[in-house]
Amino acid sequence: MNDRLFIFDTTLRDGEQVPGCQLNTVEKIQVAKQLEQLGVDVIEAGFPISSPGDFNSVIEISKAVTWPTICALTRAVEKDIDVAVESLQYAKRKRIHTGIGTSDSHIKYKFNSNREEIIERAIAAVKYAKKYVEDVEFYAEDAGRTDNEYLARVIEAAIKAGATVCNIPDTTGYCLPQEYGEKIKYLMEHVDGLSSGKAILSTHCHNDLGMATANTMSGILNGARQAEVTINGIGERAGNTSMEEIAMILKCHKQIGIETNINTTKIYPASRMVSSLMNMPVQPNKAVVGRNAFAHSSGIHQDGVLKNVATYETMDPKDVGLDDNSIVLTARSGRAALKYRLEVLGVPVDDDKKLDKIYQKFLALADRKKEVNDDDILTLAGADSADNHAIKLDFLQVTTGMGVKSVASIGLDISGQKFEAAATGNGPVDAAIKALKKIILKQMTLKEFTIQAISKGSDDVGKVHMQVEYNGSLYYGFGANTDIVTASVEAYIECINKFKN
Repeated sequence: MNDRLFIFDTTLRDGEQVPGCQLNTVEKIQVAKQLEQLGVDVIEAGFPISSPGDFNSVIEISKAVTWPTICALTRAVEKDIDVAVESLQYAKRKRIHTGIGTSDSHIKYKFNSNREEIIERAIAAVKYAKKYVEDVEFYAEDAGRTDNEYLARVIEAAIKAGATVCNIPDTTGYCLPQEYGEKIKYLMEHVDGLSSGKAILSTHCHNDLGMATANTMSGILNGARQAEVTINGIGERAGNTSMEEIAMILKCHKQIGIETNINTTKIYPASRMVSSLMNMPVQPNKAVVGRNAFAHSSGIHQDGVLKNVATYETMDPKDVGLDDNSIVLTARSGRAALKYRLEVLGVPVDDDKKLDKIYQKFLALADRKKEVNDDDILTLAGADSADNHAIKLDFLQVTTGMGVKSVASIGLDISGQKFEAAATGNGPVDAAIKALKKIILKQMTLKEFTIQAISKGSDDVGKVHMQVEYNGSLYYGFGANTDIVTASVEAYIECINKFKN
Protein backbone atom coordinates (compact mmCIF):
# COMPACT_ATOMS: atom_id res chain seq x y z
CA MET A 1 0.00 0.00 0.00
CA ASN A 2 1.35 3.42 -0.98
CA ASP A 3 2.01 6.22 1.50
CA ARG A 4 -0.21 9.30 1.40
CA LEU A 5 1.17 12.83 1.05
CA PHE A 6 -1.17 15.62 2.14
CA ILE A 7 -1.14 18.72 -0.05
CA PHE A 8 -1.36 22.00 1.87
CA ASP A 9 -2.01 24.85 -0.57
CA THR A 10 -0.99 28.34 0.54
CA THR A 11 -1.68 30.20 -2.73
CA LEU A 12 -4.25 32.37 -0.95
CA ARG A 13 -1.92 33.24 1.94
CA ASP A 14 1.80 33.00 1.14
CA GLY A 15 1.19 33.21 -2.62
CA GLU A 16 -0.94 36.31 -2.30
CA GLN A 17 1.86 38.17 -0.52
CA VAL A 18 3.44 38.87 -3.92
CA PRO A 19 3.29 42.66 -4.53
CA GLY A 20 0.46 43.47 -6.94
CA CYS A 21 -1.17 40.04 -6.72
CA GLN A 22 -3.78 40.75 -4.05
CA LEU A 23 -7.22 39.27 -4.66
CA ASN A 24 -10.61 40.42 -3.42
CA THR A 25 -12.88 38.03 -1.53
CA VAL A 26 -14.89 37.00 -4.61
CA GLU A 27 -11.69 36.14 -6.48
CA LYS A 28 -10.34 34.19 -3.49
CA ILE A 29 -13.53 32.12 -3.41
CA GLN A 30 -13.07 31.34 -7.12
CA VAL A 31 -9.54 30.09 -6.45
CA ALA A 32 -10.63 28.14 -3.35
CA LYS A 33 -13.33 26.31 -5.33
CA GLN A 34 -10.78 25.48 -8.03
CA LEU A 35 -8.40 24.15 -5.35
CA GLU A 36 -11.22 21.96 -4.03
CA GLN A 37 -11.76 20.52 -7.53
CA LEU A 38 -8.01 20.00 -7.80
CA GLY A 39 -8.10 17.86 -4.67
CA VAL A 40 -5.89 19.77 -2.23
CA ASP A 41 -6.27 18.56 1.35
CA VAL A 42 -5.74 21.86 3.17
CA ILE A 43 -6.39 25.43 1.99
CA GLU A 44 -4.54 28.10 3.95
CA ALA A 45 -7.13 30.83 3.45
CA GLY A 46 -5.34 33.75 5.07
CA PHE A 47 -3.82 35.49 8.07
CA PRO A 48 -7.03 36.75 9.73
CA ILE A 49 -5.58 39.27 12.17
CA SER A 50 -3.54 40.99 9.44
CA SER A 51 -6.51 42.83 7.91
CA PRO A 52 -10.33 42.93 7.81
CA GLY A 53 -10.10 41.70 4.21
CA ASP A 54 -8.16 38.60 5.19
CA PHE A 55 -10.52 37.94 8.09
CA ASN A 56 -13.58 38.18 5.82
CA SER A 57 -11.96 36.01 3.16
CA VAL A 58 -11.37 33.16 5.63
CA ILE A 59 -15.03 33.36 6.68
CA GLU A 60 -16.36 33.33 3.10
CA ILE A 61 -13.98 30.61 1.89
CA SER A 62 -15.07 28.48 4.87
CA LYS A 63 -18.66 28.79 3.66
CA ALA A 64 -17.83 28.19 -0.01
CA VAL A 65 -15.89 24.91 0.10
CA THR A 66 -16.99 21.55 1.48
CA TRP A 67 -14.35 18.93 2.14
CA PRO A 68 -10.85 20.54 2.32
CA THR A 69 -9.58 21.64 5.71
CA ILE A 70 -9.56 25.44 6.02
CA CYS A 71 -6.47 26.77 7.77
CA ALA A 72 -5.84 30.19 9.31
CA LEU A 73 -2.35 31.48 10.07
CA THR A 74 -1.41 33.13 13.39
CA ARG A 75 1.63 34.17 15.35
CA ALA A 76 2.20 32.64 18.79
CA VAL A 77 -0.06 35.32 20.24
CA GLU A 78 -3.40 34.70 21.97
CA LYS A 79 -5.14 37.60 20.21
CA ASP A 80 -4.09 36.21 16.80
CA ILE A 81 -5.51 32.82 17.76
CA ASP A 82 -8.78 34.34 19.03
CA VAL A 83 -9.30 36.14 15.71
CA ALA A 84 -8.42 32.98 13.75
CA VAL A 85 -10.96 30.96 15.74
CA GLU A 86 -13.67 33.50 14.95
CA SER A 87 -12.77 33.51 11.24
CA LEU A 88 -13.05 29.70 11.09
CA GLN A 89 -16.52 29.53 12.66
CA TYR A 90 -18.17 28.28 9.42
CA ALA A 91 -15.43 25.83 8.36
CA LYS A 92 -16.50 22.18 8.18
CA ARG A 93 -12.90 21.14 8.91
CA LYS A 94 -10.72 23.74 10.60
CA ARG A 95 -7.04 24.13 11.44
CA ILE A 96 -5.04 26.83 13.23
CA HIS A 97 -1.47 27.28 12.00
CA THR A 98 0.55 28.92 14.76
CA GLY A 99 4.25 29.17 15.45
CA ILE A 100 7.37 31.15 16.18
CA GLY A 101 10.93 31.65 14.85
CA THR A 102 13.44 29.12 16.14
CA SER A 103 16.78 30.03 14.52
CA ASP A 104 19.35 31.82 16.68
CA SER A 105 19.03 34.82 14.37
CA HIS A 106 15.26 35.06 14.93
CA ILE A 107 15.56 34.40 18.67
CA LYS A 108 18.18 37.12 19.17
CA TYR A 109 17.21 39.83 16.69
CA LYS A 110 13.49 39.34 16.11
CA PHE A 111 12.37 38.36 19.61
CA ASN A 112 15.25 39.55 21.81
CA SER A 113 14.75 36.28 23.68
CA ASN A 114 16.43 32.97 24.46
CA ARG A 115 15.93 29.33 23.48
CA GLU A 116 14.07 28.24 26.60
CA GLU A 117 11.61 31.12 26.43
CA ILE A 118 10.88 30.36 22.77
CA ILE A 119 10.00 26.75 23.67
CA GLU A 120 7.68 28.03 26.42
CA ARG A 121 5.95 30.39 23.96
CA ALA A 122 5.58 27.59 21.41
CA ILE A 123 3.97 25.30 24.01
CA ALA A 124 1.64 28.05 25.22
CA ALA A 125 0.48 28.91 21.68
CA VAL A 126 -0.25 25.29 20.74
CA LYS A 127 -2.09 24.62 24.01
CA TYR A 128 -4.17 27.79 23.59
CA ALA A 129 -5.12 26.92 20.00
CA LYS A 130 -5.91 23.35 21.06
CA LYS A 131 -8.64 24.67 23.36
CA TYR A 132 -10.61 25.71 20.27
CA VAL A 133 -9.68 23.29 17.47
CA GLU A 134 -8.50 19.71 17.41
CA ASP A 135 -6.24 20.19 14.37
CA VAL A 136 -3.30 22.46 15.26
CA GLU A 137 -0.25 22.93 13.05
CA PHE A 138 2.92 24.39 14.54
CA TYR A 139 5.53 26.15 12.41
CA ALA A 140 9.16 26.64 13.43
CA GLU A 141 9.99 29.71 11.35
CA ASP A 142 13.49 29.65 9.84
CA ALA A 143 13.83 25.97 10.72
CA GLY A 144 16.18 25.69 7.75
CA ARG A 145 18.79 27.66 9.71
CA THR A 146 17.95 26.17 13.13
CA ASP A 147 20.36 23.56 14.47
CA ASN A 148 18.79 20.12 14.44
CA GLU A 149 19.17 19.27 18.12
CA TYR A 150 17.36 22.40 19.31
CA LEU A 151 14.76 22.10 16.54
CA ALA A 152 13.99 18.55 17.72
CA ARG A 153 13.39 19.86 21.25
CA VAL A 154 10.97 22.51 19.95
CA ILE A 155 9.06 20.07 17.73
CA GLU A 156 8.80 17.46 20.49
CA ALA A 157 7.45 20.10 22.89
CA ALA A 158 4.89 21.26 20.31
CA ILE A 159 3.66 17.70 19.72
CA LYS A 160 3.33 17.06 23.45
CA ALA A 161 1.33 20.30 23.70
CA GLY A 162 -1.10 18.98 21.07
CA ALA A 163 0.25 19.81 17.60
CA THR A 164 -0.95 17.37 14.93
CA VAL A 165 1.32 18.74 12.18
CA CYS A 166 4.75 20.32 12.57
CA ASN A 167 5.91 22.57 9.76
CA ILE A 168 9.67 22.77 9.05
CA PRO A 169 10.04 25.89 6.86
CA ASP A 170 13.14 26.71 4.88
CA THR A 171 12.01 30.32 5.24
CA THR A 172 14.88 31.91 3.35
CA GLY A 173 15.32 29.17 0.74
CA TYR A 174 18.87 28.62 2.00
CA CYS A 175 19.10 24.85 2.54
CA LEU A 176 20.66 22.40 0.10
CA PRO A 177 18.43 19.39 -0.71
CA GLN A 178 20.69 16.94 1.14
CA GLU A 179 20.86 19.26 4.16
CA TYR A 180 17.08 19.73 4.29
CA GLY A 181 16.46 16.00 3.84
CA GLU A 182 18.87 15.20 6.68
CA LYS A 183 17.03 17.69 8.90
CA ILE A 184 13.72 15.90 8.31
CA LYS A 185 15.40 12.53 8.84
CA TYR A 186 16.96 13.71 12.12
CA LEU A 187 13.57 14.84 13.40
CA MET A 188 11.91 11.57 12.36
CA GLU A 189 14.55 9.64 14.32
CA HIS A 190 14.76 11.84 17.42
CA VAL A 191 11.28 13.24 18.10
CA ASP A 192 8.77 11.22 20.11
CA GLY A 193 5.35 11.22 18.48
CA LEU A 194 6.48 11.19 14.84
CA SER A 195 7.24 7.48 14.45
CA SER A 196 4.01 6.57 16.27
CA GLY A 197 1.91 8.73 13.92
CA LYS A 198 0.78 11.11 16.66
CA ALA A 199 1.88 13.96 14.38
CA ILE A 200 3.38 14.40 10.90
CA LEU A 201 6.06 16.69 9.53
CA SER A 202 5.36 19.25 6.82
CA THR A 203 7.70 20.89 4.31
CA HIS A 204 7.48 24.59 3.47
CA CYS A 205 10.31 25.54 1.14
CA HIS A 206 11.05 28.85 -0.55
CA ASN A 207 12.78 29.19 -3.90
CA ASP A 208 15.37 31.92 -3.29
CA LEU A 209 18.18 29.72 -4.63
CA GLY A 210 15.99 27.72 -7.01
CA MET A 211 15.83 24.65 -4.76
CA ALA A 212 12.28 24.72 -3.36
CA THR A 213 11.01 21.68 -5.27
CA ALA A 214 14.25 19.72 -4.73
CA ASN A 215 14.19 20.48 -0.99
CA THR A 216 10.53 19.52 -0.71
CA MET A 217 11.12 16.20 -2.47
CA SER A 218 14.13 15.54 -0.23
CA GLY A 219 11.93 16.20 2.80
CA ILE A 220 9.21 13.87 1.50
CA LEU A 221 11.70 11.09 0.77
CA ASN A 222 12.97 11.38 4.35
CA GLY A 223 9.59 11.16 6.05
CA ALA A 224 7.60 14.39 5.69
CA ARG A 225 3.97 13.61 4.82
CA GLN A 226 2.60 17.09 4.13
CA ALA A 227 3.93 19.49 1.49
CA GLU A 228 3.10 23.19 1.59
CA VAL A 229 2.88 24.51 -1.95
CA THR A 230 1.38 27.16 -4.22
CA ILE A 231 -0.08 27.15 -7.72
CA ASN A 232 2.59 28.19 -10.26
CA GLY A 233 5.09 28.38 -7.37
CA ILE A 234 4.05 31.95 -6.56
CA GLY A 235 5.02 33.48 -3.24
CA GLU A 236 7.20 36.04 -1.52
CA ARG A 237 10.50 36.94 -3.16
CA ALA A 238 11.40 34.08 -5.56
CA GLY A 239 8.30 32.08 -4.63
CA ASN A 240 7.34 28.81 -2.97
CA THR A 241 7.38 25.16 -3.92
CA SER A 242 5.23 24.61 -6.99
CA MET A 243 2.21 22.38 -6.38
CA GLU A 244 2.12 21.09 -9.96
CA GLU A 245 5.77 20.04 -9.84
CA ILE A 246 5.40 17.97 -6.66
CA ALA A 247 2.16 16.36 -7.88
CA MET A 248 3.64 15.39 -11.25
CA ILE A 249 6.98 14.21 -9.82
CA LEU A 250 5.11 11.71 -7.63
CA LYS A 251 2.79 10.74 -10.49
CA CYS A 252 5.68 10.14 -12.91
CA HIS A 253 7.89 8.38 -10.34
CA LYS A 254 5.44 5.77 -9.13
CA GLN A 255 8.33 3.71 -7.76
CA ILE A 256 8.59 6.20 -4.89
CA GLY A 257 5.29 4.76 -3.63
CA ILE A 258 3.79 8.04 -2.40
CA GLU A 259 0.43 9.28 -3.65
CA THR A 260 -1.50 12.54 -3.43
CA ASN A 261 -5.19 13.30 -3.78
CA ILE A 262 -4.50 15.72 -6.64
CA ASN A 263 -6.60 15.34 -9.80
CA THR A 264 -3.75 16.29 -12.12
CA THR A 265 -6.08 16.96 -15.07
CA LYS A 266 -7.20 20.07 -13.16
CA ILE A 267 -3.66 21.47 -12.91
CA TYR A 268 -3.67 23.52 -16.11
CA PRO A 269 -7.05 25.22 -15.46
CA ALA A 270 -5.95 26.05 -11.90
CA SER A 271 -2.65 27.46 -13.17
CA ARG A 272 -4.35 29.67 -15.74
CA MET A 273 -7.01 30.87 -13.28
CA VAL A 274 -4.42 31.96 -10.71
CA SER A 275 -2.27 33.58 -13.39
CA SER A 276 -5.24 35.52 -14.76
CA LEU A 277 -6.76 36.65 -11.45
CA MET A 278 -3.41 37.70 -10.02
CA ASN A 279 -2.24 39.28 -13.29
CA MET A 280 0.95 37.28 -12.92
CA PRO A 281 2.04 35.61 -16.18
CA VAL A 282 3.48 32.09 -16.06
CA GLN A 283 6.99 32.09 -17.45
CA PRO A 284 7.08 30.19 -20.79
CA ASN A 285 9.69 27.67 -19.58
CA LYS A 286 7.91 26.97 -16.27
CA ALA A 287 7.89 23.23 -15.54
CA VAL A 288 4.57 21.44 -16.15
CA VAL A 289 2.39 24.51 -16.88
CA GLY A 290 4.60 26.85 -18.94
CA ARG A 291 3.71 27.56 -22.55
CA ASN A 292 6.82 25.68 -23.73
CA ALA A 293 6.51 22.74 -21.30
CA PHE A 294 5.38 20.44 -24.13
CA ALA A 295 6.90 22.37 -27.05
CA HIS A 296 9.73 20.97 -29.17
CA SER A 297 11.73 23.20 -31.51
CA SER A 298 14.95 21.22 -31.94
CA GLY A 299 14.90 19.07 -35.08
CA ILE A 300 16.36 16.12 -33.18
CA HIS A 301 13.66 16.43 -30.49
CA GLN A 302 10.88 16.83 -33.03
CA ASP A 303 12.03 13.72 -34.87
CA GLY A 304 12.15 11.73 -31.62
CA VAL A 305 8.70 12.86 -30.48
CA LEU A 306 7.15 12.05 -33.85
CA LYS A 307 8.55 8.51 -33.63
CA ASN A 308 7.59 8.03 -29.97
CA VAL A 309 6.35 10.80 -27.69
CA ALA A 310 8.07 9.20 -24.67
CA THR A 311 11.44 9.94 -26.29
CA TYR A 312 11.38 13.51 -25.01
CA GLU A 313 8.26 13.75 -22.82
CA THR A 314 7.93 12.17 -19.38
CA MET A 315 4.33 13.39 -19.04
CA ASP A 316 1.23 13.17 -21.20
CA PRO A 317 -0.11 16.74 -21.69
CA LYS A 318 -3.62 15.39 -21.02
CA ASP A 319 -2.46 14.35 -17.52
CA VAL A 320 -2.16 18.02 -16.55
CA GLY A 321 -5.34 19.12 -18.33
CA LEU A 322 -3.90 20.18 -21.67
CA ASP A 323 -6.19 19.08 -24.50
CA ASP A 324 -4.33 18.36 -27.73
CA ASN A 325 -7.60 18.89 -29.58
CA SER A 326 -8.45 22.30 -28.18
CA ILE A 327 -11.15 24.28 -29.98
CA VAL A 328 -9.45 27.06 -31.94
CA LEU A 329 -11.29 30.34 -31.43
CA THR A 330 -11.57 32.82 -34.30
CA ALA A 331 -13.90 35.67 -35.26
CA ARG A 332 -16.38 33.03 -36.49
CA SER A 333 -16.64 31.29 -33.12
CA GLY A 334 -19.85 31.62 -31.15
CA ARG A 335 -20.67 32.31 -27.52
CA ALA A 336 -20.98 28.59 -26.74
CA ALA A 337 -17.41 27.89 -27.88
CA LEU A 338 -16.11 30.83 -25.86
CA LYS A 339 -18.05 29.78 -22.76
CA TYR A 340 -16.76 26.19 -23.10
CA ARG A 341 -13.15 27.34 -23.38
CA LEU A 342 -13.51 29.58 -20.33
CA GLU A 343 -14.85 26.61 -18.35
CA VAL A 344 -11.92 24.44 -19.48
CA LEU A 345 -9.58 27.21 -18.30
CA GLY A 346 -11.23 27.25 -14.88
CA VAL A 347 -13.27 30.45 -15.33
CA PRO A 348 -16.94 29.46 -15.57
CA VAL A 349 -19.22 32.34 -16.63
CA ASP A 350 -22.83 31.69 -15.64
CA ASP A 351 -24.02 35.28 -16.02
CA ASP A 352 -25.28 35.82 -19.60
CA LYS A 353 -24.68 39.57 -19.42
CA LYS A 354 -21.09 39.08 -18.36
CA LEU A 355 -20.59 36.45 -21.08
CA ASP A 356 -21.98 38.86 -23.64
CA LYS A 357 -19.54 41.58 -22.53
CA ILE A 358 -16.61 39.17 -22.80
CA TYR A 359 -17.89 37.94 -26.18
CA GLN A 360 -18.07 41.46 -27.63
CA LYS A 361 -14.48 42.10 -26.54
CA PHE A 362 -13.53 38.70 -27.93
CA LEU A 363 -14.98 39.59 -31.36
CA ALA A 364 -13.11 42.91 -31.37
CA LEU A 365 -9.86 41.10 -30.58
CA ALA A 366 -10.55 38.25 -33.02
CA ASP A 367 -10.96 40.81 -35.82
CA ARG A 368 -7.38 41.94 -35.15
CA LYS A 369 -5.88 38.46 -34.67
CA LYS A 370 -6.09 35.27 -36.73
CA GLU A 371 -6.54 33.09 -33.66
CA VAL A 372 -7.31 33.88 -30.04
CA ASN A 373 -5.27 31.81 -27.57
CA ASP A 374 -6.00 30.77 -23.98
CA ASP A 375 -4.09 33.64 -22.40
CA ASP A 376 -5.98 36.12 -24.58
CA ILE A 377 -9.28 34.63 -23.40
CA LEU A 378 -8.28 34.82 -19.73
CA THR A 379 -7.21 38.42 -20.22
CA LEU A 380 -10.59 39.23 -21.76
CA ALA A 381 -12.39 37.48 -18.90
CA GLY A 382 -10.69 39.74 -16.38
CA ALA A 383 -10.82 42.91 -18.45
CA ASP A 384 -14.37 43.91 -17.52
CA SER A 385 -13.21 44.81 -14.00
CA ALA A 386 -12.35 48.26 -15.39
CA ASP A 387 -15.97 48.93 -16.39
CA ASN A 388 -16.84 50.17 -12.90
CA HIS A 389 -13.80 52.40 -12.46
CA ALA A 390 -14.26 56.15 -12.00
CA ILE A 391 -11.56 56.96 -14.57
CA LYS A 392 -11.79 55.35 -18.02
CA LEU A 393 -9.82 55.78 -21.23
CA ASP A 394 -12.01 57.35 -23.93
CA PHE A 395 -9.47 57.63 -26.73
CA LEU A 396 -5.73 57.69 -27.34
CA GLN A 397 -3.93 58.94 -30.43
CA VAL A 398 -0.14 58.83 -30.72
CA THR A 399 2.23 60.08 -33.40
CA THR A 400 5.74 58.67 -33.24
CA GLY A 401 8.61 57.54 -35.42
CA MET A 402 12.35 57.85 -36.08
CA GLY A 403 13.41 61.49 -36.14
CA VAL A 404 9.94 62.62 -35.03
CA LYS A 405 9.08 63.78 -31.53
CA SER A 406 6.36 61.58 -30.02
CA VAL A 407 3.04 63.35 -29.47
CA ALA A 408 0.02 61.89 -27.65
CA SER A 409 -3.57 63.10 -27.41
CA ILE A 410 -5.72 61.49 -24.76
CA GLY A 411 -9.36 61.59 -23.70
CA LEU A 412 -10.58 60.46 -20.29
CA ASP A 413 -14.03 59.87 -18.86
CA ILE A 414 -13.97 60.74 -15.15
CA SER A 415 -17.28 59.87 -13.51
CA GLY A 416 -19.15 60.86 -16.67
CA GLN A 417 -17.22 64.07 -17.40
CA LYS A 418 -14.99 64.29 -20.48
CA PHE A 419 -11.42 65.63 -20.39
CA GLU A 420 -8.78 65.92 -23.12
CA ALA A 421 -5.06 66.77 -23.15
CA ALA A 422 -1.97 66.45 -25.34
CA ALA A 423 1.76 66.22 -24.62
CA THR A 424 5.12 65.39 -26.17
CA GLY A 425 7.51 62.89 -24.70
CA ASN A 426 10.56 60.67 -25.03
CA GLY A 427 8.68 57.94 -26.89
CA PRO A 428 4.97 57.15 -27.27
CA VAL A 429 4.39 55.73 -23.78
CA ASP A 430 6.12 58.69 -22.11
CA ALA A 431 4.06 61.14 -24.21
CA ALA A 432 0.80 59.36 -23.38
CA ILE A 433 1.50 59.31 -19.63
CA LYS A 434 2.51 62.98 -19.65
CA ALA A 435 -0.78 63.81 -21.38
CA LEU A 436 -2.60 61.73 -18.77
CA LYS A 437 -0.87 63.64 -15.96
CA LYS A 438 -2.09 66.94 -17.39
CA ILE A 439 -5.62 65.78 -16.59
CA ILE A 440 -4.90 63.88 -13.36
CA LEU A 441 -3.13 66.57 -11.34
CA LYS A 442 -1.51 64.38 -8.70
CA GLN A 443 2.12 63.96 -7.64
CA MET A 444 2.75 60.36 -8.68
CA THR A 445 5.87 58.50 -9.76
CA LEU A 446 6.18 55.48 -12.03
CA LYS A 447 8.32 52.96 -10.12
CA GLU A 448 8.06 49.84 -12.28
CA PHE A 449 7.04 49.20 -15.89
CA THR A 450 7.00 45.66 -17.32
CA ILE A 451 5.84 44.56 -20.77
CA GLN A 452 5.20 40.96 -21.72
CA ALA A 453 3.91 39.43 -24.95
CA ILE A 454 1.53 36.53 -24.35
CA SER A 455 2.60 34.45 -27.34
CA LYS A 456 4.82 35.10 -30.34
CA GLY A 457 2.90 36.90 -33.10
CA SER A 458 3.23 40.54 -34.13
CA ASP A 459 -0.56 40.84 -33.66
CA ASP A 460 -0.32 39.49 -30.13
CA VAL A 461 -1.92 40.97 -27.03
CA GLY A 462 0.70 42.65 -24.88
CA LYS A 463 0.43 42.68 -21.09
CA VAL A 464 1.71 45.66 -19.13
CA HIS A 465 2.28 45.69 -15.35
CA MET A 466 2.92 49.00 -13.63
CA GLN A 467 3.78 50.16 -10.12
CA VAL A 468 3.01 53.78 -9.25
CA GLU A 469 3.92 55.59 -6.02
CA TYR A 470 1.43 58.12 -4.62
CA ASN A 471 1.41 59.69 -1.16
CA GLY A 472 4.03 57.23 0.05
CA SER A 473 2.06 54.14 -1.02
CA LEU A 474 2.61 51.79 -3.97
CA TYR A 475 -0.23 50.88 -6.31
CA TYR A 476 -0.22 48.17 -8.96
CA GLY A 477 -1.98 48.24 -12.31
CA PHE A 478 -2.44 45.93 -15.29
CA GLY A 479 -3.38 46.53 -18.92
CA ALA A 480 -3.71 44.29 -21.95
CA ASN A 481 -4.15 45.29 -25.58
CA THR A 482 -2.79 44.55 -29.03
CA ASP A 483 -1.52 48.16 -28.89
CA ILE A 484 1.18 48.29 -26.23
CA VAL A 485 0.86 52.07 -25.69
CA THR A 486 -2.87 51.68 -24.98
CA ALA A 487 -2.11 48.78 -22.61
CA SER A 488 0.43 50.98 -20.79
CA VAL A 489 -2.06 53.82 -20.32
CA GLU A 490 -4.75 51.38 -19.14
CA ALA A 491 -2.31 49.97 -16.56
CA TYR A 492 -1.46 53.47 -15.33
CA ILE A 493 -5.16 54.37 -15.09
CA GLU A 494 -5.82 51.20 -13.07
CA CYS A 495 -3.17 52.34 -10.58
CA ILE A 496 -4.83 55.76 -10.28
CA ASN A 497 -8.26 54.20 -9.75
CA LYS A 498 -6.81 52.43 -6.69
CA PHE A 499 -5.41 55.61 -5.10
CA LYS A 500 -6.60 56.31 -1.56
CA ASN A 501 -7.13 60.07 -1.37
